[in-house]
Amino acid sequence: MAKQINPTRMELTRLKRRLRTAARGHKLLKDKQNGMTKQFMEQIRLNRQLRERVEAELAEAAKQFREASSVMGDKELAEALMLPAGEIGVAGGSGNVMSVRVPKLSSDGSLAGTLPYGFADTSPELDAATLSMVRLFPTLLRLAECEKTCDMLAAEIEKTRRRVNALEHVMIPEMERNIKFITMKLDDNERQNITRLMKVKDVIKER
Repeated sequence: MAKQINPTRMELTRLKRRLRTAARGHKLLKDKQNGMTKQFMEQIRLNRQLRERVEAELAEAAKQFREASSVMGDKELAEALMLPAGEIGVAGGSGNVMSVRVPKLSSDGSLAGTLPYGFADTSPELDAATLSMVRLFPTLLRLAECEKTCDMLAAEIEKTRRRVNALEHVMIPEMERNIKFITMKLDDNERQNITRLMKVKDVIKER
């Protein structure tokens, strides 16, 4: 690659300028990669906590539904839950994590304390199970938000890693080789010029 470039001082100056820019860009990208990795690990820990909480609360709600079914019967339970209690409003937005646009979700909690059935033919276990699911919904939103954030950060980290590697292992070494080649070529030309001048001087003296 070095032999294909024009070994001039102008090209040498241009390559040195590009090398300085590439070195600064490499440092910035490396810092960004480290920052995103730190944020990614924090999101992973949060994701684990939220998932454990969701799984524990879902298991408890399932237990309460089984207890309600044993008290009421499967048919009565299905009839009680046939109609939805209503709708929960979900607002979507975005946030910024190390220049990565990540989703932000929130619920208006409009179903809090709402049950889709009457109390005459239902059991307290069903009430507890249903209200548990309603209360769990905001946590489910946070989990979905966190998992998507993890996916987006992981993709951006991989993209940044490829850029860092390209600069570190391809572009910067290539520019350094080209600069070394041009420098050696210019030094060689300068030595040849000095040698020619000395020969010319000796010829003049002999005359």
